[in-house]
Amino acid sequence: MEKQTRSMLALVAVSLLVAMLPSSQAAYGGDGLSKDYYSSSCPGLLSFVREEVTRKKNETVVTIPAVLRLFFHDCFVNGCDASVLIASPNNDAEKNSEDDDSLAGDGYDTVNRVKARVERECPGVVSCSDILALAARDVVSLADGPYWTVELGRRDGLVSKASDVEGKLPGPDMKVKELTAIFKNSGLSQWDMVVLSGAHTVGFAHCTRFYKRLYSFNSTHETDPWFNQAYAQQLMEACPRNVSATIAVNMDPVSPIKFDNEYYTNLVNGLGLFTSDQVLYKDNASQKIVQEFSANQTKFFEAFTESMIKLGRVGVKTGNSGDIRRDCTAFNH
Repeated sequence: MEKQTRSMLALVAVSLLVAMLPSSQAAYGGDGLSKDYYSSSCPGLLSFVREEVTRKKNETVVTIPAVLRLFFHDCFVNGCDASVLIASPNNDAEKNSEDDDSLAGDGYDTVNRVKARVERECPGVVSCSDILALAARDVVSLADGPYWTVELGRRDGLVSKASDVEGKLPGPDMKVKELTAIFKNSGLSQWDMVVLSGAHTVGFAHCTRFYKRLYSFNSTHETDPWFNQAYAQQLMEACPRNVSATIAVNMDPVSPIKFDNEYYTNLVNGLGLFTSDQVLYKDNASQKIVQEFSANQTKFFEAFTESMIKLGRVGVKTGNSGDIRRDCTAFNH
């Protein structure tokens, strides 16, 4: 009896220890996700994804920001459930919303290529939402950024409506308070907001997204005075008045295809492209974090890894919720 009691107490102690561990350190992550979810059902999954993402990235570096941005946009609207991938014949799915209209086609193409490969190898097993999460990790890693273990086990959503997108995504003209509120709606902190904004260290933006900062900032200043003057002049040359909506520039003018901490150094030097970028350094609530990441890339990488894992848990469907789509662009029939 005494031996049985000791065993029960030991079991309780172990259970309490596991419960106290941060979910990123436990075998299972938030909402039933697991790091080894496909270890038996599709053991070669990580290699399949990596190979296809690498192939696509070698065709065009646009793949890097395109996939990363696709993951962000998916998770912020009704959770990480691949609903942004749905192609609607009526043009009323998430991807048809005004906020998602600028998502690069290379992101969608990457996920569709990976899905086709995975379906050949492990048919009907791996969700599109898990593929997107893995692809986002891989593009960061392939751009010399950090590598982390992605929690898996998501199922694909059964709803995708353009009307669900409005007000859910960060905008280029937002201030820190507004950005913080958007992230809070997804269970993410102001710290996560500043960390994940660092994804702007790769990619590009259309001139129309920051045009106002150059030519009609406010009644006192035509150009945002927080712009580095030389940088503003370069942007005006690349984005003249009445510029075509198709013209774009790099988000990071220093190292646009490398995932590094240069984004934060750019903010310190007045090289933030969007208002929503530069305000992170202007606002006392976030300035210190920007300075820390500018001075220490390792700290930024560690923080980015943690925040991406948290982002990947937002609104996930697991178990009997959702579906495993055969085609990422269409609901199963």
